[in-house]
Amino acid sequence: MRIVVCVKEVLDPAAVNNYALSGGLAMSADGRHPEVAAIPRLINGYDEQALEAALRLRDAGLDCRIVVVTIATEAASMLKQCAALGADEIVAIDPGSRELDAPGIATVLAAWVRSSGGADLILCGRQASDDDQGVVPLLLAENLGHAVTTLAREVSLADGALSVTRATPEGDEVVRGKLPAVVTVSNELGAPRFPTAKAKMAARKMSAEVVAIDSLGIDAAALTPSITLQRQFVPQIQGNCEFLSGSPAEIAKALMERIRAA
Repeated sequence: MRIVVCVKEVLDPAAVNNYALSGGLAMSADGRHPEVAAIPRLINGYDEQALEAALRLRDAGLDCRIVVVTIATEAASMLKQCAALGADEIVAIDPGSRELDAPGIATVLAAWVRSSGGADLILCGRQASDDDQGVVPLLLAENLGHAVTTLAREVSLADGALSVTRATPEGDEVVRGKLPAVVTVSNELGAPRFPTAKAKMAARKMSAEVVAIDSLGIDAAALTPSITLQRQFVPQIQGNCEFLSGSPAEIAKALMERIRAA
């Protein structure tokens, strides 16, 4: 079985938040992207959990080959981390100078999946921590004609059938279906594993397969963005904190008065 895990490299969300709260996050001259010289980049957290879901399937005895793919020009460090965690193959699709929107990214990933031999199961993070849209996996499934389910907290396979436990606001929901399928993985899956020192050493020798986007035979019109980023800005953050004093009963009464007034 071939499992494809789609990953994305993002700015460290904690570092971005810290810079924003301290007033040190500035936008570049084009007004569209933050100045990122001092902000580290890492694998999107939800995508790391998607890889963890694939590794757990293999741990459970599934005979599979795990392929990690990303669309990026410079993501060697992230892909080697995926290799250290247990990926059998790592692939980087070079977009060149193109700026892709969500439909464009899904189109490229679908074209690569088809050209590389297909996939029985595609795992993605529920969303990316930088734009929080979560639409690429759904578009990818539509493009490939695969079944899709979202917000997985557990993924299992038995007799060729897929079982996914979904984390919903109303509680867990179990869905079952046939492969091929696309599944988005949520943080309820649990903490991902850490690579061992031995695995990190072995991953250093592993090279990513680099695929030029022009080699995928995609019509240029299909890659023309329908949505373009115009501007990003850092909102003014203002915090007001008031401490209530007195006995517990007095504090509770004062708090309720403020809540009613609001």
